[in-house]
Amino acid sequence: MTRRRILGAAAALALAPWVSRPALAQQGAAQGGIDRTALGRVEAYLNGLRTLRARFLQVAQNGASAQGTALISRPGRMRFDYDPPEPLLLVAAGGQVLMYDRELRQPTAVPASSTPLGVLLRPEIRLSGDITVFGMERSGGFLRVGLHRTEAAAEGRLILAFAEDPLELRQWTVLDAQGRETRVTLYEVESGMTLDNRLFDFNDPRFFEGEAARR
Repeated sequence: MTRRRILGAAAALALAPWVSRPALAQQGAAQGGIDRTALGRVEAYLNGLRTLRARFLQVAQNGASAQGTALISRPGRMRFDYDPPEPLLLVAAGGQVLMYDRELRQPTAVPASSTPLGVLLRPEIRLSGDITVFGMERSGGFLRVGLHRTEAAAEGRLILAFAEDPLELRQWTVLDAQGRETRVTLYEVESGMTLDNRLFDFNDPRFFEGEAARR
């Protein structure tokens, strides 16, 4: 595993357009439609989710892997702290996503709406209208839902995976423009805790001072 591989996988997670696994799209089409009841449960779960903390395992198509801690504070905030020796931090807040290299002190920011996980940050999540659900499958106690932006299907797609009983977000898969897959699996998932908004406020100059102190 090299640092370049992890940087590439992190960029795919935060910055790449959405793409799908074709198998899910084919199965969704073969089923002749989407289970609207299940889709309604997914919408209700996502809109009811306020805070989440979990460990994550990120695996890229080239075999590179990394672990860390993920924080979600809806609406609008998300944070991925990579475990050492990886120096990476991903933070979403204020309509932007920041990828920060702590060693180089080098930030890269893009609009959250252009990232794969932007849909999860919306104040109200509706899997219709400007979001198209192209496929759905059930296997092994998991429900997988494939999404793409309705007016930008050529950009690619995103797959969200949920444990079904009880319903809980456990995984997502994105692909970059070159077709390289990045999969993020959540474990030790907790929800409903209070998260300090300062953990996500990278527009405050003191945010980076605090990051330096923590490292």
